[in-house]
Order: sequence, then C-alpha cells, then structure tokens
Amino acid sequence: MKNHYDVVVIGAGPAGAMAARSAAETGAQVLLLEKDRVAGIPVRCAEGVGEGAFRNLFPYVPESWICQRITKAVIHAPSGAELQIASRHTGLLLDRKQFDFDLAHQAVQAGAELFVKANVYGLHIDKVRGAQVQLQWLNREVTVTAKVVVGADGVESRVGRWGGLKTVTPLRDLDACAQVLAGPVDLPMDTCHFYFSEKETPGGYAWIFPKGNGLANIGLGVSGDRCANARPYAQLQAFLHQRFPGIRQLSYTCGAVPCCAPMKKIVNDRLMLAGDAAHQVNPLTGGGIVNALIAGRLAGKIAGQAVQENDCSAERLREYEKTWQQTEGVRQARAFRLKQAMFSLDDDRLNLLADTVLNLPFEKRTIINIFKHALLKKPSLIWDAVKVFT
Repeated sequence: MKNHYDVVVIGAGPAGAMAARSAAETGAQVLLLEKDRVAGIPVRCAEGVGEGAFRNLFPYVPESWICQRITKAVIHAPSGAELQIASRHTGLLLDRKQFDFDLAHQAVQAGAELFVKANVYGLHIDKVRGAQVQLQWLNREVTVTAKVVVGADGVESRVGRWGGLKTVTPLRDLDACAQVLAGPVDLPMDTCHFYFSEKETPGGYAWIFPKGNGLANIGLGVSGDRCANARPYAQLQAFLHQRFPGIRQLSYTCGAVPCCAPMKKIVNDRLMLAGDAAHQVNPLTGGGIVNALIAGRLAGKIAGQAVQENDCSAERLREYEKTWQQTEGVRQARAFRLKQAMFSLDDDRLNLLADTVLNLPFEKRTIINIFKHALLKKPSLIWDAVKVFT
C-alpha cells in the first residue's frame, strides 16, 4: 500500500468496485478499501435485479453470476388473494458473492489496488492539501492521502458524515429488513412473490426470490418507525411458520435500507458518495444494485477526470451530483412519492385493490393499472407511476 493515491474508494460493494474500475480506466491511481476479508461477503441483499437494466451495464453476463431467471411475479393481498402481474419484463437473481468478487477483480484488472480487512476509522479533508484517510490494516495504523475520496461504505456510512455531508435518514424512511436463505420451497423457480400487509409488514412488504434448486431468499422489510411493535426477525419467523412450516433455514442476514427521497448533496470538496451511502435506492422496492452500479461508474469517471484537471473542488465534482439528480434522482423522487401513497394503505384497502384488479382481464393486470386504481384519490401521482414503470 502506497502513501498517496489519486482516488481512494472506501467500500468494495457494487458502487465502490464500479467507481474504482471507472476511475482506474481514466488513468488515475486508485486504492479500493474493503473492511471485510473478501469482497462480496457477507451478503446483505435479496439479490434481484431487472434484467434489462442490468444488461445495459453488462451486455455479457457470465452464467456464474446468475442463480435464476425470473419471468413472472405474483402479488399477495392480506386476504390471501393472488394477483399475477402481466408484464414482459424479466429479472435475474444474482449470486452476489460471485458477482461482487468478480466486480472487484475487474477493478483490479483496470489498475486499481484492492486491500481487504482494511478498516477505515477517520477522514480529514483539506481543500488545498488533499484528503487523509486513516485506517487499520494488518494490525497497523496507516494514513493514506488522496486527491478524491469516494465513500461507498453502505447505509451505515461514516465517510459522508466525516466529510460534512448530511446522511441521516428519518426512521420512517429507513426499512429494517430480515432475510433467510431457505428450502425446500415448493414454488415455481421462475416466479417472485410479494406479500403486502399493514399488519405483517407495516410500511414494507415480504418477498420470496427463488434461487434455484428448491432454495429461495425469503425476507421482509418493516418501516423503521414501526419496529417497536413489529420486529423484522420475529415477523419473518411468523411469516415462515405460517406459510412454510417445514422449511429449513440455511442462512440469515439482516440490515437496513434507505427508502427515502434523493439526498440533496452527495459531494463536497474532494469527496463523493455512491450507492447506499448516498441513499441511491429505489424507495418503492428497496432495490439498489443497479442504482449503485450506475452511480459508481459515473462517480469514478468524474473523479478521474477531476484529478486529470487538477480540480477536485466541490464545484467540479458537482457534475456527478447534477447528472445523477437529473436522471436517476428524478426517478427516485417519483418512486418516493409513490411509496408514501402505497404504504399508507391499510389491509382493507389493499384487499379491495386486489379484488378490483383481479376483475380486470389478465393483460390489464399491469403494475401501472394497479397504481392507477390505488391512486384514484391522488391522480397527480398516476403520472409518477407511468414514468417510473415505463
């Protein structure tokens, strides 16, 4: 590990690895730091992505990244009514361990240096002299200087706070999640299932994402301000006991997801945030893999260009912020407004919505039509639904 780099990226998840690769491709000297012993472990993710958006980023997707291709989705109402969605869109269930590892490897191949078991505990930024990153690595205290730091250290990000950015998320916009990898699951492996109930998953939903070979990621999320009476792990165990009494749980994970409006400021002098650290998550679904990849690629490219121009000021780095806000940020804001409306529905209204849509011909049972019926009293949001889902 050298004493100085052009760009230091903290966190080797999708956003960080993509940022490191993108910055290295500009010719910058890049250091990628990961606190765990291997990039991609532990997995704290349901591992689902939309196939179209994912292939826009990776035209060639190795089979080793894919656990299962998804062609159908079923929504379950509190009453037990099942609503299969009419859609031509497909999804992929990733092997996040393999995907994250390979993405970090791609960053190294592009020229970045990767160090694992590197625990960053401090950041000091000077507009003129650069950034100092303090870390512990191999039981040694190390200080590295950089021209630009990219914070991709997840929802619990400290990098943003150290750099003077406001990263606090209100509890109502932070979903607490619990998930197990479990089996055997006697369900079609090409179908995802979503369960909505204000009683079971207040402010959130439960999911079943098949991973093939009779296994599935089964989890749920609960709004952070509702956890006192609906603890995610207990809610998940009750969900499993009711629907899959004989299932075996192979692994368990938990975490938090920022399901909020876009952060107004994600850059500062010599500092950029990407991925969950920048709250770049679809607040309606909680999905963040594709957003993290897009943000990381953009952040790394602009960081590298800023280094070449010898201008790493907040004003220069704001190109990343503006580009994000004008594209993905607009979609995130729309999805946040939809989330606020949809997750305010009680179980009676959810059941009525399901019954209404089930009376439509199958080809009309689209996501957009579901939102149109759910938002009849808020017609201004229907356009948001159209823009989000088309």
